[in-house]
Amino acid sequence: MSDVWAMGGEPALALNLVAFPPQLSAATLAEVLRGGAEVVRSAGAVIAGGHSIQDKEPKYGLCVVGFGEAGRLLTKGGARPDDGLWLTKPLGTGTVTTALKRGLATEGEVAAAVDSMKTLNRGAARAARAAGAKAATDVTGFGLLGHALEMAEASGVRFRLDWDALPFLPGAARLAADMVFPGGAFGNLEHFGPRLSRTRALSDAEATLLADPQTSGGLLASVPAAGERTFLATLELEGGRAWRIGEVAEGSGIEVR
Repeated sequence: MSDVWAMGGEPALALNLVAFPPQLSAATLAEVLRGGAEVVRSAGAVIAGGHSIQDKEPKYGLCVVGFGEAGRLLTKGGARPDDGLWLTKPLGTGTVTTALKRGLATEGEVAAAVDSMKTLNRGAARAARAAGAKAATDVTGFGLLGHALEMAEASGVRFRLDWDALPFLPGAARLAADMVFPGGAFGNLEHFGPRLSRTRALSDAEATLLADPQTSGGLLASVPAAGERTFLATLELEGGRAWRIGEVAEGSGIEVR
């Protein structure tokens, strides 16, 4: 559903996509499907069917169809110089969930990551539209670095990110210092890193955090200066948060300062 909201639409229909080991009970699968249906319903959509296969690892996701007004869609190519760059969820789900698998994360760190992943992007998308934003994307598997670069290149602009303004989940910096990352983080950094300009010295851990793959990450929105107060006010009414992490400028690529 994040993809639909990132484009300025609203979800309408969802299909369950399930891979499930046969040795797990049908009751367990029923609970997974029940939880998915609850989230879909809370998002204002309905489950319209789905597809399932057997697999060694349990996996669950949704294929979502939504609708949006043509003149109010958010695209990756709509960022303009002098827009502010706003992020609506803290970063670090990749490193925290990897640490969980390795027995390295605390209960509090895992709880904070789960709470973040459970938060819908609906309010963030509505706030962006209310503020007159033209560009947004959800931050997921390519990490902040990859998705920000996609937006910058599609818009023909330069994104300037302020490292000290970036929000991170509890424990993310600690775990990153020990280079606890999923394999995708290193692949992202290898692919996108050469197009990253560093006007601030970054350690290997900090650079990899920028490329950390996110699960159910927030929106990265390019918000016009005149709409930033509306963006924050609307987001507050929706019960959300946001951090101004940089700005859009003339040029190309990504700069971290």
